[in-house]
Amino acid sequence: MSAVQLLWMPVVLCVMQGRLSNGACVEVDSDTEAVVGHGFKLGCISCKMRGEVQASATVDWWFMAKGESEFSHIYSYIDMTGMVNDERFLDRLNWMGSKNTFDLQDGSIYILNVTLNDTGTYRCYFDRTLTFNYYEFRTNINKTITLNVVPKATRGTASILSEVMMYVSIIGLQLWLLVEMVYCYRKIAAAGEEALRESAAEYLAIASESKDNCTGVAVAE
Repeated sequence: MSAVQLLWMPVVLCVMQGRLSNGACVEVDSDTEAVVGHGFKLGCISCKMRGEVQASATVDWWFMAKGESEFSHIYSYIDMTGMVNDERFLDRLNWMGSKNTFDLQDGSIYILNVTLNDTGTYRCYFDRTLTFNYYEFRTNINKTITLNVVPKATRGTASILSEVMMYVSIIGLQLWLLVEMVYCYRKIAAAGEEALRESAAEYLAIASESKDNCTGVAVAE
């Protein structure tokens, strides 16, 4: 098994566990930097604390452009139907959240053809109703994302450092595997030599005993 495979093994196991848990939900923060002319996903995930409880939810998105002081309602997702509520985003917003269910946990949306005017603060609002045997409980959650739009894609320091650390980890794993292979080889070789010595000694002992037996028989005759 290569060092890369070893490095990715925990990730693969995590994905498998997520699949086995039947709809496991993990809350991940949204990216915060978009590029002009490209698409961008505004991530918003709100997981239920108890997956077995039936629920329904609606999602609303609000936007406050840079320099403005109030939020504007830009998007709604209700009863598996999305609606753009702000002309600045007409034909530019797509639903990328939970599909074919009223029990929404992913309320992400996708902005098409990002412009500099999309810079600002976005607010994702989950309105969820939990249905128990004898009553219903309503709860809501707000998540805020500050989006910065740049003319060209840039690589941040964190991204560069992350890539460097990945390569350092791979090299470290390869060196560790090399040391382990040398150690195991030497151990196996030493064990083989010891086994050969023991076999030779046992053979000589058996040969000597056979010789003695033969000599005793000859004398008796």
